[in-house]
Amino acid sequence: MSCVVHNPNLFVITGGPGAGKTTLLLELEKHGAVCVAEVARQIIQEQVAADGDALPWSNREHYTGLMLGRSVAGFLEHCETSRLTFFDRGIPDVLCYARLIGLQEDKIWSACAQYRYNRLVFIAPPWQEIYATDSERKQTFAEAMETYRVMSKAYLECGYELIELPLVRALERAEFVIDKLRTGVAD
Repeated sequence: MSCVVHNPNLFVITGGPGAGKTTLLLELEKHGAVCVAEVARQIIQEQVAADGDALPWSNREHYTGLMLGRSVAGFLEHCETSRLTFFDRGIPDVLCYARLIGLQEDKIWSACAQYRYNRLVFIAPPWQEIYATDSERKQTFAEAMETYRVMSKAYLECGYELIELPLVRALERAEFVIDKLRTGVAD
């Protein structure tokens, strides 16, 4: 049996695509937080540049494996920090993606159980007014809403408590997150 690694200083900001997560993280960095970039976008950019096939529109299984490996590596890189650290998506996001495309979950479940963030997870709901597609985000808004639904369920099944982010500007969202942490609702 693997040892559980837990750090209550590690927080996840999650949600469906195009919900303002990355913009919020940039704002939190301005407030002195350490922020860890989303691995899925990095993988897509690298695979496109290298003419690789580990892409959500090509070899989804390979893409999922890379996401899991990079998500665990990112967690381990920060697992001993005493600084407030926010992740643009966490390991349970890989579980969500696997569910959306119908892949096996066993290995992902093991990682979700072994590597534990703070019990509070901030989740960005679908926000049609800011939603846009780009070269890496090809999902429709309906797919973004379904991702949010599956994501919420995955995090809850992994034992996390979700705090839904308000549909407000990034600065106000950052203040909302900081206020939640100041009021002692985090473990």
